Amino acid sequence: MTAPAPHGRRVRLDDVAAEVGVSPATVSLVLRGIAGPSVATRERVREAAARLGYRPDRAASALASRRSRTVGVLIDVSNAYQSRLVLDLYDAAERAGYSLLLSTVSRSHDQGRAIEILLDSRCEALVLLGPEGSKRSLSGLGSTLPVVVVGRAVTAAPVDVVRTADDDGISAAVHHLADLGHRRIAHVGGPRGPVATLRRTGYETAMRDCGLADFVEVVDGGDGESDGARAAESVMRRGSRPSALITFNDRCAFGLIDALTRAGIGVPAAASVIGFDDSPEAALLQINLTTVAQDTRALAEDAMTSLVERLDLGRTNRREVIVAPHLVVRGTTAAPA
Repeated sequence: MTAPAPHGRRVRLDDVAAEVGVSPATVSLVLRGIAGPSVATRERVREAAARLGYRPDRAASALASRRSRTVGVLIDVSNAYQSRLVLDLYDAAERAGYSLLLSTVSRSHDQGRAIEILLDSRCEALVLLGPEGSKRSLSGLGSTLPVVVVGRAVTAAPVDVVRTADDDGISAAVHHLADLGHRRIAHVGGPRGPVATLRRTGYETAMRDCGLADFVEVVDGGDGESDGARAAESVMRRGSRPSALITFNDRCAFGLIDALTRAGIGVPAAASVIGFDDSPEAALLQINLTTVAQDTRALAEDAMTSLVERLDLGRTNRREVIVAPHLVVRGTTAAPA
């Protein structure tokens, strides 16, 4: 057996090759999953690589190939849903042989500056989570490098889209409440933008499909707890209250439920509430929120597949993938009193 690499030095392909008694080229083929070496050789190489602690030197590989194999991700760290999505993106990127570099929108970095940082860092492609840019700006960005927009419907020609069927998610919520016997079902809308528009459209269409067009009611809301609380105050000021409410997202639902409960309006005894996103807090026993779940793993996989097709397989045509959501029924919905 050959001695391990000297302490403090990174284990190289040469070290693994010497340990197994094969050429560095053979080790490279095995670790890259390329056909050629025998099954027995593959097993010996993988075992030696694991034992020696070999890790691919991506920086050196990128320098040799003039590729960074790095994908930039635009994220709003205050958005819990996007944070969960990033965890799944890390797994999908690792399987595809890419690294992620995050840049966040914050008080000191608007979306434009956050994207500039990713471009300056030699990212080969971008994943934009719920971007606010115009169709024109996204088209311009997509003409310079591969871009996948996640979570927003956009028709910018060079840009791929991976999103949840938001309208179908809200529709499932309406049908669930209608099946329970609710008629006055209100929708607490989100911040102005394409996602909120699509969810509102899904609500209005589903209400018509359920024969409840005369009861359509949209309440101004937003994407935070304080927005939900304000929506609750608006509802309580009205002479006739809806018996059920579907909010733009879970955070809005949390604020809504808190305000209703403080006012002595029990959930679901006096008002049923449904959120959107199935955030980790929604499943807590104290909240137990009925909500629409988005499949973050499927969204992440489809986003990375789109980028790999462009970067490694040469695809140039635009691609849009729509992932189905599903309703998670918990304790904040019940038949009307």
